[in-house]
Amino acid sequence: MTHESLTNEDWTGVVARLGGAEALGASARATKAFLRPREIANAVDLLRLILAYCLGERGLRSTAAWATSVGLVDISNVALLYRLRQCGDWLAVLVGQALAAAAPQASHGRMIRIVDATAVPKAGPAARKKNELWRIHSAFDLPHERFGHFELTDQQAGETLDRIPAVKGEIRLADRAYLQPDRMAVLLEAGADFVIRAGWKSARWRDADGEALDLIAALRNAAADGLLDQPIWIERKQGAPLALRLVAVKKPAQAAEAARRKARRDAQREGYQLSKGTLEAADWVILTTSLTPEDFATADVLALYRLRWRIELGFKRLKSLIGLKGPPATDERSARPYVLAHLLIILLLEPLVDELEDSPRWADAA
Repeated sequence: MTHESLTNEDWTGVVARLGGAEALGASARATKAFLRPREIANAVDLLRLILAYCLGERGLRSTAAWATSVGLVDISNVALLYRLRQCGDWLAVLVGQALAAAAPQASHGRMIRIVDATAVPKAGPAARKKNELWRIHSAFDLPHERFGHFELTDQQAGETLDRIPAVKGEIRLADRAYLQPDRMAVLLEAGADFVIRAGWKSARWRDADGEALDLIAALRNAAADGLLDQPIWIERKQGAPLALRLVAVKKPAQAAEAARRKARRDAQREGYQLSKGTLEAADWVILTTSLTPEDFATADVLALYRLRWRIELGFKRLKSLIGLKGPPATDERSARPYVLAHLLIILLLEPLVDELEDSPRWADAA
């Protein structure tokens, strides 16, 4: 989105999708982003000004000059920066409203929710030296193919499975970083299910008798069929072990060899001895799930996990379609609204994305 696109008839549609001028004014006053007309006449003009800066390629000075040239507002770059820093809470409210408007209801069927995080770098030499990041924790909902949750943190906040509130009836898909037994229990208590990728050493596996399960031995026994589906228990730090289901499928030869090469490279780079078990496990996709075999066959579980790539497309939209990158500001008061502005725009654009991309819809492919 460019400065110019914020001056045409499309802007009227953006305002309407955000509830209209009156609603924008009310939320701006409630968050103290806009209290009274001064150099800026109303909250709608303030939002257009902030989005023009955050989504454009120009800096504060050029954005202020553009605003004057189109008759939007006569404002200095210093005043624009002040306004930007007051808009963080307001933009967070608008993002929340846009998410709520698009959220599918689990009561109409099982909602598929993919959780993951992406990051953009913080600005400034000191931040770059320390590899400091802004982390965007996200949920991507199917079959609507819409982001259903955003949370913005710095790199100190880890990726946790229950950071995003569970919706009763949902099936949550996640990669191996989210294999967190105590947090998996939180989802189960909320009435949700999950399918999570696992590493062979990423949990304390137990059999029906409570004895340690040799996962590599189980994979070897299943090698002839190339498929494993059995009950499994995972120990927790607190509470009883989780009674789950282990599903694993052997990778095609080419994919397995690529996984083994990566494992060897990682071991060489990090300076550790690669175990035989790690090489054997590289041949498999290993999943844990709370879904029962009575309701979801082995093939169904594998098909569900293959949907996880859809969130990668969602992140691609954030970073390429609307140009999300590291905010230019080092001050959190400026950086936070910069990122939130991009999240707001992707939520407004998502209903139009199918016209811009040739990827098939999940609903059509099912």
